Amino acid sequence: MTTTTTTAPQVTQTPAPIRVAVGMSGGVDSSTVAAMLQDQGYAMEGVTLWLMKGKGQCCSEGMVDAMKQCEEMGVPHHVVDSRESFERNIIDYLVEGYQAGITPLPCSNCNTAVKFGPMLDYAMGLGINYIATGHYARVRFDPESGRHQLLRAIDRNKDQTYFLYDLDQRVLGHVLFPLGETCKTETRKIATDFGLATADKPESQDLCLVEANGSMRAFLEKYITPMAGDIVDQSGRVMGQHDGIHNYTIGQRKGLGIAHSEPLYVVALDAVMNRVIVGPREALLSPEFTVSRVNWVSVGEIAEPIHAEVQIRYRSAAVRAIVEPLAGDRVRITFDEPQPSVTPGQAAVWYDGEVLLGGGIIDRLAL
Repeated sequence: MTTTTTTAPQVTQTPAPIRVAVGMSGGVDSSTVAAMLQDQGYAMEGVTLWLMKGKGQCCSEGMVDAMKQCEEMGVPHHVVDSRESFERNIIDYLVEGYQAGITPLPCSNCNTAVKFGPMLDYAMGLGINYIATGHYARVRFDPESGRHQLLRAIDRNKDQTYFLYDLDQRVLGHVLFPLGETCKTETRKIATDFGLATADKPESQDLCLVEANGSMRAFLEKYITPMAGDIVDQSGRVMGQHDGIHNYTIGQRKGLGIAHSEPLYVVALDAVMNRVIVGPREALLSPEFTVSRVNWVSVGEIAEPIHAEVQIRYRSAAVRAIVEPLAGDRVRITFDEPQPSVTPGQAAVWYDGEVLLGGGIIDRLAL
């Protein structure tokens, strides 16, 4: 009952086994990783980040479950108070984004600013050189380029590399993803074989903020005062009223409250004029867009355009496109065929087969 990750150091029978800090949320994935690594001979310690108050796997319930498992395994469990960082890097980031008329992607920002880097720093402060998480991804070292490469998980339905594109080489050189070689059903079987209490725990389906607040709308209403405005078509003709642009996103069709001869979709959000702009489905198609805050992962920064497969949402398919470098850590993406619902604030991530080359944040589109 073993899996392999290409960056995992070899465990040898020595008086000092390799120490690993496992990020534990209280869910089945991280619990299974902890049990697997201990079974393989690592000296593992659990680390739970205290992100916010409330219910959900990222909060009190998950913290208690992680603590219980570490107690049963006879290993230390550390709770790191990350609430201030989460407030600054995630909650403020979300609120400011929605107020500006974009749809932010908090998970990749959280992984970079709140979780992986800070957890590695904390672990190294304890004299631990490796961290591990329950993410479905793989890492390998490419001796030719001298870089650590991030690869899709074997289970494509669970692959989470889209959310990990912003990890740097330092983190990739010290992180283990034991579940990258498994599928979800196998993970639950491993958890059952280890007798873990989390083996049948339901999987989290939403963002932790959604779980804690019931919906994204309910969360945002704590921070944003709704400001009603016009829903207009692309010519500026008023079609209806909205209750705050933060409640809408590109590609949305339902909930517009507009009677029209053909289906209408949200094609843009105008924060300056406080307008939701709608149009027919073909108006959602974009031939190209730009990306900022680019992080080159498995390869160094490029000097010439390259062909790649670009993914613009977590559940969307990667499609062929040209990635062209621009000044200031930016690129231009030009699709082979125009694609719908390119959404400012979301991530665009590009691959060469299973290898994640780089990614960044989709810029605001022209109205």
